[in-house]
Amino acid sequence: MDPTTIGLIGMGLMLLLILLHVPIGVAMGVAGVATFGMIRGDLTPALTLFGTETVGKVGSTELAVIPLFLLMGSFATVGGLSSDLYRIAQALFGHVRGGLAVATIGGCAGFGAICGSSVATATTMTRIALPEMMKRNYSERLATGSIAAGGTLGMLIPPSIILVLYGVLTEQFVKTLFVAALLPGLLAVALHVLTILILVRRNPDLAAAGDRQPWSESLRALRDGWTAILLMIVVTGGIYAGVFSVNESASVGAFLAFLIALLRRRLTWPGFWAALRETAATTSMIYLMTIGASIFTYAVTISGLPEVIVTGIRDTGLPGIWVVILLMIMYLILGSIFETISSMVITIPFVYPLILGYGYDPIWWGILTVMVIEIGMITPPIGMNVFVMKAMLPRTRLSTIYAGVAPFIVADLIRLGLLIAFPAVSLALVNLFNLPH
Repeated sequence: MDPTTIGLIGMGLMLLLILLHVPIGVAMGVAGVATFGMIRGDLTPALTLFGTETVGKVGSTELAVIPLFLLMGSFATVGGLSSDLYRIAQALFGHVRGGLAVATIGGCAGFGAICGSSVATATTMTRIALPEMMKRNYSERLATGSIAAGGTLGMLIPPSIILVLYGVLTEQFVKTLFVAALLPGLLAVALHVLTILILVRRNPDLAAAGDRQPWSESLRALRDGWTAILLMIVVTGGIYAGVFSVNESASVGAFLAFLIALLRRRLTWPGFWAALRETAATTSMIYLMTIGASIFTYAVTISGLPEVIVTGIRDTGLPGIWVVILLMIMYLILGSIFETISSMVITIPFVYPLILGYGYDPIWWGILTVMVIEIGMITPPIGMNVFVMKAMLPRTRLSTIYAGVAPFIVADLIRLGLLIAFPAVSLALVNLFNLPH
């Protein structure tokens, strides 16, 4: 049988296993082994892929960053750093109409820079920010929408777990990806804040203006939250300044978050073990998916299917920009149905060679990919962040949350269009610091 045909059969097998609710990492691994075995006509060499890829990924120093950043986020949550960041943002913006929603965006951005997880950020800020907004008669639509949308910032603002994973799967420098994500991340925060200000200006009933706090209260919030600011500066600033490698930054960040939680006497033994269990469970899931994706990618590459796809699309004469737009639409759909990491690892074996074939920059494409999957986290019919919030707020209607995130989706699509039209936004700092890519 023709290897390309076998590759198509392997892809069909993977999708079938996923539809049967087989874990995606397992589905990709099994499909990859079956595909490689059919191409070679012998299953024995294919089975060795399980061993070689597992050893390679478990021993990867780049993937070692993931459990360290996850552990840092868990300890930061236990230590109450998310509350500190929200109080600082509230002290600065709470007096403005819609200021608590703006503070929520700021708190999500800050905690996302520590945690690196979209779902964890949305979950944490639902507990912290929503009661404060509802207490001050904010519209439930604006309150839930700003939290769900702000939670997605955790995917893009470094340190981002999904950016690390993209770097590992595509063999790109993680530090370069982090630097490239900085300006798009700040643009995301600015557009979300602008969206809130426009909404409350058009409809003042959505949110009331709070009382301006005296400078003493603002200074107290800054004083109480200095540890959270310090952790952000050490982790992200250390990477950008070249003081730490990404791995070293993750290690230092995890230790500092542990130390802060310990010194604040919030780290109990049950909390400590819960943080370790949560980190271990998420790490295992990511490693399993990465190993499965590597096996499947290897088998599909051997089959020649990516080259056939690239050649076929090129032969249509479709301009590269239209290919990018169609892929963005595909990722929006996948991001609204699949879990974030799943959307990326399933498609990389086919999409990445296509993008390289059209001559696009892989760093720019990585930022776009994360951004569009991030938008999918709040896009109907599913939207992971929306469903997480719904599970935490059983009395809130799902339609209310979707109505709340709709203006933020529009802002995110505008941001996506800007980055497609002006790739320099993503690559400006990369070129300025002459980073490899």
